[in-house]
Amino acid sequence: MQGVAAALKPMGLSPTQYNVLRILRGAEPDGLACREIAERMITRDPDITRLLDRLEHRALVARSRERADRRVITTRITAEGLQLLKDLDGPIAALHVAQLGHLGGQKLRSLTDLLEAARTKAG
Repeated sequence: MQGVAAALKPMGLSPTQYNVLRILRGAEPDGLACREIAERMITRDPDITRLLDRLEHRALVARSRERADRRVITTRITAEGLQLLKDLDGPIAALHVAQLGHLGGQKLRSLTDLLEAARTKAG
């Protein structure tokens, strides 16, 4: 995570903020409710609302109240958020190759399987 944090720092993003933006990119165009974002996060953030406030202040996400149920606020990634992620995709992929590329395809698949098994048991 230190390498990821260092790659994100020049963009003014924390790893947790980056994770939220990636989650929202995957949920595009529908967006997600705050609770759904929190459920999909890699690390739990006790104050997801403040995290979203910071991203909204930077115009990386937008929130809207749903007409069908006014209690639900949906968060969507903005064009600016999508562009930021696009700009980061290459450097983050290169970082992952530098960190894990030496393992090769078979070992990476085994690592992925082991991590999935551990996550399934823990979750």
